Amino acid sequence: MSAALPASASAIAQAVARGEVSAEEIAEAALDRIAARDGEIGAFTDVTRARALSEAQAVDRARAEGQPLGPLAGVPYAVKNLYAIAGLSTRAGSKISAADLPAQDDALLVTRMAAAGAVLLGALNMGEYAYDFTGENAHYGPSRNPLDTRRMTGGSSGGSAAAVAAGFVPVSLGSDTNGSIRVPAAFCGLYGLKPTYGRLPRTGTFPFCDSLDHVGPFARSVADLARVYDALQGHDASDPVCARRPIAPVSPEIAKGHAGLSIAVAGGYFRADAEPGALAALDRAAKALGAQDEVDIPRVAEARAAAFLITNAEGSALHLERLRRRPADFDPDTRDRFLAGALLPASWYIAAQRFRRVFEDTMAEVLARADVILAPSAPTSAPLLGQKTLSIGGKDVPLRAHMGIYTQPISFVGLPVAAVPIREAGALPYGVQVIAAPWREDLCLRVAASLEAAGLDASGPTTST
Repeated sequence: MSAALPASASAIAQAVARGEVSAEEIAEAALDRIAARDGEIGAFTDVTRARALSEAQAVDRARAEGQPLGPLAGVPYAVKNLYAIAGLSTRAGSKISAADLPAQDDALLVTRMAAAGAVLLGALNMGEYAYDFTGENAHYGPSRNPLDTRRMTGGSSGGSAAAVAAGFVPVSLGSDTNGSIRVPAAFCGLYGLKPTYGRLPRTGTFPFCDSLDHVGPFARSVADLARVYDALQGHDASDPVCARRPIAPVSPEIAKGHAGLSIAVAGGYFRADAEPGALAALDRAAKALGAQDEVDIPRVAEARAAAFLITNAEGSALHLERLRRRPADFDPDTRDRFLAGALLPASWYIAAQRFRRVFEDTMAEVLARADVILAPSAPTSAPLLGQKTLSIGGKDVPLRAHMGIYTQPISFVGLPVAAVPIREAGALPYGVQVIAAPWREDLCLRVAASLEAAGLDASGPTTST
């Protein structure tokens, strides 16, 4: 966006409401920036220019007529291309599904964004069928990290992170099954929210692993993250796991910060197999919050293994027919993981789901002693594109398999998490997870706001751009 125009979602909505700038001007500036730079970044797979201008003009007409405007009036955004957009095929990062008939209706969260006045600019690149931690796509190319275009965005919501980090849009929507919001947020220096499992409806999104799939937003500030989350809330019976809970606005809560909260730092498993920089970022966050208690969560490695089995089994079952009909049209890495999942014994899947209940109880006991837990989002900063292994603790480990070691155990039991960037000036960012008990997104965002206010995200150019 032009430097003369407001950049945050909150500032845009306020400026449009006051008539200081038109929604159409905001949309045009964002579209121009995408046209100028997305060839370098690869965030978008579809740009909905005509729709964006039409939605922006509708916002401007509403204001001219004195109609009330929504909390996201004129705010440009885009969505991971597993969200249905009327008139477009829902690619889900694939070559196969890109040939499906265009969606007749928008995904429900796209409808809610429109109702709040937001302006849709398009669909965003992602890992094939969401089975990815890198942001690299064999069909559409990688989403490149705007902080250093030689590096990964992380996945599978790589385009969603890239679009916000590049300044194309102030907010975006992604999904998170095992870490697909939290890892890209860490690599790209953004705030992200994975709400409690079942808090936001997934209606109209392409599934990956039904019992683990979450949807949520990215933003460059906690205030913007909260504003979008509030606009998305509400039960929908079309998603059978969507909880019947009242809307609980968090925007009024974030100013409370971490005052009065008990905050612990995850130790043991969560301090192993990480780069020194990732642990230093965690320690900086803990120090800023005055968090001195360390908690060693039992059986975390089992939780991660169980999450992997469930993901593999449910994902492969969803795609069996596509694997039979069009195996050559899959990304080979994705295809091989799905084929492996198809061979898993049913007893393993059942055992993993049973352990899920056990680990839920374990985490409930831990969160009865602390309101919030801090943990790393990823064991490393953004790796180079094409990188296949990581060297951590003197050993080489597979990159894809290692990226979710700290996020998978948390989404395994559906806990809410705010992803917070921690960055030294001139360096690539790391990420910290702010974890709370189910339905306490407000606590996650209050702590995230305190970390933001502490200035731990030293945004600016990295040493290698």
